[in-house]
Amino acid sequence: MKILVRNLDRETTEDELHAAFSAFGKVQSCSIVREKTNGLSKGFGFVELPKPGEAKAAIKQLNDSYLGANKIRVKYAQSLKAETPPEVK
Repeated sequence: MKILVRNLDRETTEDELHAAFSAFGKVQSCSIVREKTNGLSKGFGFVELPKPGEAKAAIKQLNDSYLGANKIRVKYAQSLKAETPPEVK
């Protein structure tokens, strides 16, 4: 399950994000979204945990907790495809 992590401290590393979520299970992938021009963090990222129960536990425990200097917000990531209305022909 893909998880969205918002309000990350700009200094938070992918290793720190990975470590926070690995307490709940095997982290399949972990990435912080960065600016294309300068490589600085945009303040959010994604973590993927393959087991839904582990993802749910991570969201429940880590939402509104501190990672670095910021209180993070954690929720299930939504697919952009689900938000795009079907094409009319």
